[in-house]
Amino acid sequence: MRIQDTFAQALTAVITQPLRTLLIIVAMSIGISSVSVLTALGESARSYVIHEFQALGTHLLIILPGRTETTGGQPPVFGETPRDLTLKDAEALMHSTHIAALAPVTVGSAPVSVHGLERETTIMGSSAALRRVRHLNMAMGQFLPDTAFDQPRPVCVIGQTIREELFSNSPVLGQWLRINDRRFQVIGVLASEGQSIGVGLDELVIIPVASAQTLFNNFSLFRILIESKSKASMYAAQNDIKRMITLRHDGEEDITIITQDSIVNTFDDILAALTLIVTCIAGISLLVAGILVMNVMLVSVTHRTTEIGLLKALGASQQQIIGLFLSEAALLSLAGGITGLIIGQLSLKLLQQVYPDFPLQLPLWALLAALSVAVITGLVFGILPAYKAARLDPIQALSKR
Repeated sequence: MRIQDTFAQALTAVITQPLRTLLIIVAMSIGISSVSVLTALGESARSYVIHEFQALGTHLLIILPGRTETTGGQPPVFGETPRDLTLKDAEALMHSTHIAALAPVTVGSAPVSVHGLERETTIMGSSAALRRVRHLNMAMGQFLPDTAFDQPRPVCVIGQTIREELFSNSPVLGQWLRINDRRFQVIGVLASEGQSIGVGLDELVIIPVASAQTLFNNFSLFRILIESKSKASMYAAQNDIKRMITLRHDGEEDITIITQDSIVNTFDDILAALTLIVTCIAGISLLVAGILVMNVMLVSVTHRTTEIGLLKALGASQQQIIGLFLSEAALLSLAGGITGLIIGQLSLKLLQQVYPDFPLQLPLWALLAALSVAVITGLVFGILPAYKAARLDPIQALSKR
């Protein structure tokens, strides 16, 4: 038998046994669709989280008050720390030659009102450098003025949601809004940014950091965001920060410094491991599909003993019989794999409609891997039926014994 004859015979056997073909294709497609959907979810989640952290800024370092070893746990978000970060600390860090921009940050919640309209929202106090550090875009107006950190000014920049809810279609630049009992003039509106690591930038009001400290009567900083001059200088900047803060805090290094790279790498490793785990779980369905392939083909061997006996009587070798059955298994598995990928892509399209803000896409490597795994699964589980068929005695097979 020539190779083309083997594949023609295998294709004929697939077409002439529709029930067996359907069973194998359904089983294989369920396994492949499960693997492809879960792989796409895992990869998309990993890409989404990494993109979110990369969007925070370039060569970013985040200084948190408190240290893991000092507090006995993770750096505190709110509450007591050995020593607060202050504006004086932020000013001192600006002397580092490795720091390109620095933005002190304080955060609070307060009611914001305009002409009788009021809503509770997040107030962020920072400086002009925040726009550069966080890569913020303006829809109109200007960002905070470039003034000294400790100089309060009654100006603010608002997000798109604040503009729409409190100002509607009326002009917004130059208007005044009230935060608690203080008035601030709107000098700019942020471009629509949506969510960024859990912070709704569209619902944000940004004011000078000194104004925020006075507004909330809290003179400690929530964070200090720093952009180093280059990726290579990130760790030199980190050493400068530790040295300067230790000198200012009576010899105690009571801060935690988080680099953007460390955040991205940590989440990348975690989500890659989760993707592998859920893919392995989905792979169980492929194992079940492989067992079904083997069982159905074993039954097929029993039903096709006359055909096998005739082929062997005509001179077909054991290797050719094995090749015939493995070709059938490969064709069925490939058909099941393609069907599964189609089902998986349709499922991803449906999920994309339900969650439009979350990008869902199956990587090309995963698509090719899914097809390869489908074919390999069929071949592995088709070996036993193929060997059983190859070992049949032609005379007994022709007499159906």
